[in-house]
Amino acid sequence: MSALNIDAARTIIRETLAKSHEMGLKPMSVIVLDAGGHPLAFEREDGAAPGRYAIAEGKAYGAVMLGMPGSAQMARAEAQHYFMTAANGAFGGKVVPVPGGVIVRGADGAILGAVGVTGDTSDNDAAAALAGIEAAGLKGDA
Repeated sequence: MSALNIDAARTIIRETLAKSHEMGLKPMSVIVLDAGGHPLAFEREDGAAPGRYAIAEGKAYGAVMLGMPGSAQMARAEAQHYFMTAANGAFGGKVVPVPGGVIVRGADGAILGAVGVTGDTSDNDAAAALAGIEAAGLKGDA
């Protein structure tokens, strides 16, 4: 696949969850957003807290809207708290600046959207997302 469409989104979610099971992670929630920050697909596993939708969406939304993965957002928040506070205010409080918000890129490096994963540690969430994105034939930037 070379585009982020509904089929790619479903592959990303399926393979992200498969990787999380392989890693023995806690129940996950996974969302795929397009380049405009709109949801393409979401899945919450049995046992995942219902509030995980908002966290997954916030991780992905921050990544796509700021053009930086969750790890970079977290570093920016630590170095320049005022910037991330202002950005989060500009986006209506929807940004969750931690790993697990992974940018999806096409072969040419263009941002196609983002994946947000939550349920385990943020680093494990990001690792699972990267596996899902790769399985869809796309590039991830965690």
